[in-house]
Amino acid sequence: MLDQAALRRALPYALDGVDLPFLGPKSQGKVRDIYRRGDELILVTTDRLSAFDRILGLVPYKGQVLNQLAAFWFEETQDILPNHLLDLPDPNVAVVRACTPLPVEVVVRGYISGVTQTALWYRYSQGERNIYGIDFPDGLHKNDPLPTPVITPTTKARDGGHDERITSAEIVSRGLIEAKLWEHVSDAAIAIFQRGQAIAQQGGLILVDTKYEFGVDAAGKLVLIDEVHTPDSSRFWRADTYASRHSAGEEPENFDKEFIRLYYVAQGYRGDGEPFPMPPELAVQAAERYITTYEMITQRAFIPGDLPAAPRIAQAMQKRMRDEG
Repeated sequence: MLDQAALRRALPYALDGVDLPFLGPKSQGKVRDIYRRGDELILVTTDRLSAFDRILGLVPYKGQVLNQLAAFWFEETQDILPNHLLDLPDPNVAVVRACTPLPVEVVVRGYISGVTQTALWYRYSQGERNIYGIDFPDGLHKNDPLPTPVITPTTKARDGGHDERITSAEIVSRGLIEAKLWEHVSDAAIAIFQRGQAIAQQGGLILVDTKYEFGVDAAGKLVLIDEVHTPDSSRFWRADTYASRHSAGEEPENFDKEFIRLYYVAQGYRGDGEPFPMPPELAVQAAERYITTYEMITQRAFIPGDLPAAPRIAQAMQKRMRDEG
């Protein structure tokens, strides 16, 4: 584990992006720079951290953690469903098969939690017992495990809009996804989530909830895409303190980027207007948490890539192109 001094030294080298014109035109997501070459996508995972649908700042090694952790999970779940990963030519780069993404984000929840008005616990606490088309039993308390994991899907927002809650029945009735394919998606999502919970538990973490993205490849097969069970896409709690804190009515120790959202909220920022820059010490704490999460889940030591990352990435991709001939 890198100490705080090493992480502070890495702050000036955090990867904001990379220009690789020899790969063609670049498109940008919140965290990834994306290049397309034929039927492949080159995904460069940067150190940008987003919350409130905005980029708050850069966290050293975050991109490497996300890229390598997603690769770990793709390998651990490929017996359940194939994925789009082809190659990892650099710690921050994944080469993947281009797929057609399904128009729904598949959110799987293992616990009843959350404080926003769209969260399961908020709606349950208001007396609702049928949420997202799912019946919930009486007698649940905040942060309780659900009897079985549930899927609470959303449509994918376009043009800066917000994701829309939707039920499984509406996904089919609206023609977003054909019934048989949605059944396959649902079965795969629950199985991958349960595999994730089991592996996370071995490392001392509880996988609370997560989001998945699925696509269809050129042969029409369902494929797991994007990223899997990372601190960006998932919520984790520390397993060793969950029971005692829960019985005392305290919030679990979260082990993802939620603490950054809470810091901004405590300073009065809730997503309106431009956010203030992430303080360096907060970036260092975030880097520690991302790296620790990687090490707890994979039970491997994190080996940092050479900095600065941009020339290293360019060199790796130029070598890959030469090797392709």
